[in-house]
Amino acid sequence: MIAAWCWELVEPYLRRNLLNRGVARPTRRDLLEEFVRVWPEVTATIGVQEPFAGTIRFKWLVRLPSEAMEPFLADPGAWIAARFGGGKFKVNLHHGMHFVSTKNFKPEGPPRWAEVPALDVDA
Repeated sequence: MIAAWCWELVEPYLRRNLLNRGVARPTRRDLLEEFVRVWPEVTATIGVQEPFAGTIRFKWLVRLPSEAMEPFLADPGAWIAARFGGGKFKVNLHHGMHFVSTKNFKPEGPPRWAEVPALDVDA
């Protein structure tokens, strides 16, 4: 089962995939079959806004494969706060190399993310 907030981000991507394959008006079954096909290759990359040289940049913290996302999907704000503290976070969803969608979260708390080493997103 996928969280409703995540389905809202993934569904337009599924519809585009199906449209590109000639399915102009996908049924619920078509969408679910496409979801089952792509979900194993979906990742969530979580980053935080970090002040840098008078502006901001994103410090990427973790990349979650779909099979490890369930606790995050259930309560993303609490999951982020428990691991990284407070701040302005961005979650990017990808299907392989394809961008799917993004969502922002702003959990409260001390910024414990400052002590976390940055993820090498190019690795």
